[in-house]
Amino acid sequence: MASIALIGGTGNVGRRLLAEALRRGHTVTVVARTPVTDLGEGVAFVQGDISADPAALGAKLTGHDVLISAARFATVDADHVLAAVRAAKIPRLAVVGGAGSLEVAPGVRLIDAPEFPEAYKSEAVPGAAFLDQLRGVSDVQWTFLSPAAFFSPGERTGQFRLGGDAFLTDAAGKSAISYEDFAVALLDEVENPAHTGRRFSVVY
Repeated sequence: MASIALIGGTGNVGRRLLAEALRRGHTVTVVARTPVTDLGEGVAFVQGDISADPAALGAKLTGHDVLISAARFATVDADHVLAAVRAAKIPRLAVVGGAGSLEVAPGVRLIDAPEFPEAYKSEAVPGAAFLDQLRGVSDVQWTFLSPAAFFSPGERTGQFRLGGDAFLTDAAGKSAISYEDFAVALLDEVENPAHTGRRFSVVY
C-alpha cells in the first residue's frame, strides 16, 4: 500500500480520490489551507498553502510515496508543486490534469480551437502550461491525467478507455468521464505506474 499526500483533497475531484485511495487501503494525508474535520477515520491532515510556501509545506510531507495534486491550476502552478515534492523528497507526482491541452489534431490543442469556451480558459491555459513545464522535468517521476471534456459527478463503473495526447470521444461524439471513474484511473496508475514521464487521458 502507498502513503499518499493529497493536495486539493477537499474539492470535488479530491474527495473522490480520497475515497478511492481509502477503498484500496492506502494511507492518505490531505493538505488544505483551512482546517477540515470531515475527512473520515484514519485520514491525516496537514494545514498549509502550497502557493505561499511550497518548500515549508513539503517539509511536512516527508516520507510519503506519492503526491497527488488536485489543486486548481489558476492558483497552483508547476513550480509550487515541484518545489513541495522536492522539499519532501517524494519520488512520484500524479497531477489531476485538464482536457484543454488534449490535441484535436496533431499539434492542435482543444484550447486553441475557436469554439473553446472563453470562460474555461482561466483554468485551461495554466493547466496546459503546467503540463508543458512537467515535460521538462527528469528528477521527479511524474504523470498527468487529463479527463474528458465533460467532467462531473457520476457513478464508479470501472469501465473506461485510456488514451494519450489525443482528444477522444465515444461513438456518439461525446467526451465524458465521471469524477469517480477518473479517481479509479488515477489510483490504478499510482498502484501500477504505466505512464511515468508523460500525460495520459481517460474517457468513456
